[in-house]
Amino acid sequence: MPAFDHLLRFTPLYQTRVWGGRKLETIFKRTLPDAQPYGESWELVDRNEAQSVVATGPLAGTTLHELWSDHRREVFGEGPRQPASERFPLLIKVLDCRDVLSIQVHPPARVAAALGGEPKTEMWFVADADEGARIYAGLRPAVTRGRFEDALRDGTVAECVHRLTPRAGDSLFVPSGRVHALGAGLLVFEIQQNSDTTYRVFDWNRVGLDGTPRPLHVRESLECIDFSDVEPALLRGESELAACEFFRVTRARTGHPAPRGIGRLILPIAPTTWAGTTLAPADLTLCPASLDLPGPVGEWLEIEY
Repeated sequence: MPAFDHLLRFTPLYQTRVWGGRKLETIFKRTLPDAQPYGESWELVDRNEAQSVVATGPLAGTTLHELWSDHRREVFGEGPRQPASERFPLLIKVLDCRDVLSIQVHPPARVAAALGGEPKTEMWFVADADEGARIYAGLRPAVTRGRFEDALRDGTVAECVHRLTPRAGDSLFVPSGRVHALGAGLLVFEIQQNSDTTYRVFDWNRVGLDGTPRPLHVRESLECIDFSDVEPALLRGESELAACEFFRVTRARTGHPAPRGIGRLILPIAPTTWAGTTLAPADLTLCPASLDLPGPVGEWLEIEY
C-alpha cells in the first residue's frame, strides 16, 4: 500500500476557449502549452474525458480516480458528502475571461436527465478583476419567460440579465437554473459539481476558434432557467462563501480549524505555506486524511466535499 505521508498536488489540464487569455501565465506564472487563448485550467477533475494526476512525489502519475476508487479512506477519509459516488464529486477550475462568456445556464436535477445532461451547481471566487468588469447573473425585475423569449428573437437577451460589478475577493453562488455569464477581465476560481453540461442561450453573435458560430441550446435553456431568480447579490467580506448539499467553501486564514475526518482540500488565494511547502495563489493542494499536519499559514479557500 502506498504511503500517503505528503501533500498531494495535481497537474493542471489547460483548455483553450474563444474567450480565454493569458492571465494564467502573466498572473499565476504558469507555463501554458502554446500561444492559443486558454480560458480554463482544470485543477481537479475525475471524468472519463479528463483526469487529474498527482504531479510530484512517490505517487506521481496516480490518477484522482485511482485515489478515489482504491484509497478513499486514507486520502479522503470518512466525511465525503457523496461516499457512494463512483467519481470524485467536484470539478475545480481557474477561469481566465479575456472576453465575455456566453449567457448560459446549467440544468437542475429535475430536468437534466431528460435533456441528456448532468446537473450542475457551482460557485465563483473572483481572484482578479479589471476595472469595469461585470458579472451577469439572474434576471432583472419583471423579466418573464415570455419577455425573455421575445428578447431571444430580437437579440436583446443581455438586457434581461442582472449585472453586477465585482472586485477581487467577491464571490457568487450559482445554483443550477440561474442564468449567468462571466464578463471580460475576470480571473475566477470555480468550484462545481462534477458535471460538464452547459446550455448556451446567447453567445454575443461571435464565432468559435474554428471560425464558425458555437452551437446554442435555446430549447434546453428555456427548460432550465429559473424565471423567479431575480437580482442575486455578490458576497463581499464573508467567511462562508457557499454551503449546499454538494460542497461547502469557506474563506480561511491562518488559525482556521481543520475539518475533521476528511482529506483537507485548499485553494490558496494568497501566498500560503503548508508543511514547509510554499503555495502560490491557485496551487490547489490536498492533505490526505491519514496525514496529521498543522494547518496552512496564509489565506485560502477551504473546500469541503
